[in-house]
Amino acid sequence: MKQTTIACAIVLAFAATAIAPARADTPRPTAAAAAAATAPKLHAAMRGLWQGHVQRTRAYAVAVKAGDAAAADKATKDVVANATDIANAVAGFYGDAAGKQMLQLLAGHWGAVKALTDAAKKNDAAGQRKAMDDLSANGDAIATFLSGANPNLPKEAVLGLLTAHVGHHAAQVDEIMKGDTAGEAVTWKAMQAHMDTLADALSDGIAKQFPSKAT
Repeated sequence: MKQTTIACAIVLAFAATAIAPARADTPRPTAAAAAAATAPKLHAAMRGLWQGHVQRTRAYAVAVKAGDAAAADKATKDVVANATDIANAVAGFYGDAAGKQMLQLLAGHWGAVKALTDAAKKNDAAGQRKAMDDLSANGDAIATFLSGANPNLPKEAVLGLLTAHVGHHAAQVDEIMKGDTAGEAVTWKAMQAHMDTLADALSDGIAKQFPSKAT
């Protein structure tokens, strides 16, 4: 639920606020805003990776709706390449084994999104229900993995973000297959905004866990 691997700048937000404490009448920035201000490359790279995911899965759905096999094949390859980039970014912080595990989890996510898309095209309600069940189980597995790797990423918080992401996939696929361009435009805007939220949450957690990697 990309693009190059993260060459990151990790946040030193707490150090920055300690050096220059805010005046009593000055609004304090949110944690996400502070992290983004002090680690802009990390946040920008993470956002780019997750925006790449939804751009490519959307391209697949559009191609399937149009019956364009060549475009669907290209989108599939692009989704896999993007998942590899995300996994490599994870490996950069947590090691090769973690990167491989993340790639397997993302492969499960994409496999279920693809199955959902294909079933929706065929009006296969049973196939769609199966795909949604698989997406739910996969989201739980991803949340378990990320929370286990990083104590700053509580499982329930990560799972909530992923559940909302899956909801966007489901709505978008349905709207594309029905030709509901107005509805899909609304979903697409919300989906892109949510990807930034998810990416920022991951960036903030990484920044807190690895302050010594700041560059």
